[in-house]
Amino acid sequence: MSDTIAALATPHGESALSLIRISGSESGRLAELFVGRPALPRHAIHGDYHDRAGRLLDDVVYTFFKGPASYSGEDSLEISCHGSPFVVERVLEDLMDRGCRGAEPGEFTRRAFLNGRLDLSQAEAVMDLIRARSDRAVEAAHRQLRGALGRETARLLNDLLDVVAGIEATIDFPEDDLPPDDRNRSLEAVERVAKEAGRLLATGRYGSLIRDGVRVVLAGEPNAGKSSLLNQLIGYDRALVAAGPGTTRDFIEERVLLGPHSIRYLDTAGLRKGGAEIERAGMVKTMEQVADADILLLVLDAERPFPTLPDSVLARVSEHPALVVWNKTDLQPAGSTPTDLDHVSDLAVSALNGVGLDVLRENLLALIEANRIEIGDEVIAISARHEHALRGMNGCLENAVEKLRGNEVLELIASDLRGAVDHLGQITGRIDNEAMLDRLFASFCIGK
Repeated sequence: MSDTIAALATPHGESALSLIRISGSESGRLAELFVGRPALPRHAIHGDYHDRAGRLLDDVVYTFFKGPASYSGEDSLEISCHGSPFVVERVLEDLMDRGCRGAEPGEFTRRAFLNGRLDLSQAEAVMDLIRARSDRAVEAAHRQLRGALGRETARLLNDLLDVVAGIEATIDFPEDDLPPDDRNRSLEAVERVAKEAGRLLATGRYGSLIRDGVRVVLAGEPNAGKSSLLNQLIGYDRALVAAGPGTTRDFIEERVLLGPHSIRYLDTAGLRKGGAEIERAGMVKTMEQVADADILLLVLDAERPFPTLPDSVLARVSEHPALVVWNKTDLQPAGSTPTDLDHVSDLAVSALNGVGLDVLRENLLALIEANRIEIGDEVIAISARHEHALRGMNGCLENAVEKLRGNEVLELIASDLRGAVDHLGQITGRIDNEAMLDRLFASFCIGK
């Protein structure tokens, strides 16, 4: 990390202002050179920016940060200039001429991690915050950035290390085998950690919903009013609506905010037997979307009896988050739902006049919030990477529990527990894994 790096930290394109970020050992020298005197840390200084040839490039504001009290943990300099892409390019070219190197994607945050300013879960939260599309996503990113997940994994890690220390002490002094009482206490401690890790693992569902948006799929027979309902839910006419069946041949996706959540509504082709080849192709797409739905809205026509639908659709309604939505109730009262779907909420709506839509939205929010899990005083939402690490950890813990119960040799038990510690350490980055870091930070913006 001896190089001094520079990059544009704000989006490309014309704007009122742009921010260029510099980090590395040369930042202090450059700040003094530009300002004409030693720059006071965390003081905004107005001045001109001249290139090495002495040409005036812009009227800027310099702010110097002395490491380790900076984002990256190194000496850093921020240059706020006018948001002209031409000016930004000229300033960056001049910084390269002065010895800086263009930053790689995520390199500023990577340096913050390597310098101990952030753990890996906090570094990921930076990108989660940048990509957040809803209030819940922002809240979760802020909690993770402020160390909520790191604190929870540190607590689990301490409990695990206590067990490992006791077992390995016995291995080092083989004349004193682990007494039955100590073996039982170790077993109870490992089972307790596994249970708490399981609760943490269960937050992955909520994490996926708030990061990616909730996939709400509208499915049902043709001409049930799915497209009209979609238009009502998103607030404008996105899907074509016609009196005849088969108007929708492919799925249509629109993202909107519903309360604190980002919702991805998907309107799909109607399901029925027969139909032209292009319509059947649309129904294949519908079945794919139904299988991937976070929440399924089974939209039915109140003027017709409950339709004959594929078994896989009915199973999805029965076994996964779903709502039965009787549409066109301005013309006819809602019909009867089969008894094997009695446990699924059914609602009466009219896509024509909007009656029942508020209740539908309330039910959607309730289904989403049912995935919210509190860990102590924190609401944590792990990512797919965290989930993979926790599953690996739980596998090692299950092996350790089996060996403890079977009174197997301590060396094998200690090996399983060390494996659990390694998996847990992947969440906060308390392991040396260069390849994992490369994959993670490659997804960041250049100026982050």
